[in-house]
Amino acid sequence: MAIALAGHWFDRDGLRDNVDGTISFIDVLYFTAVTITTVGYGDIVPVTSQARLFDTFIVTPIRLFVWLIFLGTAYTFVFQKTWERIKTHMIANTLQHHYVVCGYGAGGESAVTELIRQGVNPDMIVVIDSDAERINNAIKLGVTTLIGDATHNATLGVACIERASALLVSLGRDDTAALVVLSARQLNSTIPISASVRAAENEALLSQAGATSIINPISLGGHLLARSSTHRGTVDYIRDLAAADGTVALHEREVGDQEVGKALHSLRPGLGVRILRNGEPIGFWEDGAQSIEAGDSIIEIVPLPNPNATGSEK
Repeated sequence: MAIALAGHWFDRDGLRDNVDGTISFIDVLYFTAVTITTVGYGDIVPVTSQARLFDTFIVTPIRLFVWLIFLGTAYTFVFQKTWERIKTHMIANTLQHHYVVCGYGAGGESAVTELIRQGVNPDMIVVIDSDAERINNAIKLGVTTLIGDATHNATLGVACIERASALLVSLGRDDTAALVVLSARQLNSTIPISASVRAAENEALLSQAGATSIINPISLGGHLLARSSTHRGTVDYIRDLAAADGTVALHEREVGDQEVGKALHSLRPGLGVRILRNGEPIGFWEDGAQSIEAGDSIIEIVPLPNPNATGSEK
């Protein structure tokens, strides 16, 4: 607009005012505004070839540029948001037994990657983050994304937390994580919630908020780092158990009817290491593990197929 205003002012002799016959600065300002934003009203018109060429090759592209900005802004604030609401509603209608991941930093990204490695369909993973760049990175994995603040009940509601299978919270602040856990527990009283915590003293806070599993990556990393100095093979095996692409994995399942009454160590093909009975853990060496009861959950080490094996080797 400044370019068009300057051009019209310096070539104001090429304009004619059909009202009073004189061209003032206000007339030039008015003519520039109506010419760029509309087709003009005809009260001030270019009369010389130079003025008409300026309007044709300078003002017209400026007018088109202004309209593109207007349409782009309208699309962003009206059409795009409307479409996002429609798309979110469509996605929400199809979500059932999915995984909700709050926070797509280093921990959240690793968790999503591991879920996909374990065979979870990316369409069944919903990532919530307030950072657009992180959301764009999550989209590359094919997961469903939601830009917003996970501490708000409305955001968790859009993610259909009441129909989700599990909630994974990996945020940069422990107090924010606790607020997310509280909000989620209010909306879904039975959903398993796993939360990452940075400070050991906040583990009790997350537990009171309603988290069922609490992971302290700093503390866990310190334990493994210290143990690796003297027990390298042990640390390698722990990493093998935790990763989906290892040779073995820890597996938790409900006890089968045919397994009731048997000893934990007799189960096959996995290697039973713990029983969860009424929420209490029972080790394989304890008396309670000598007879499995109905309703128990079994934690076992199971072998994973060799990805390099083919045919009958698998």
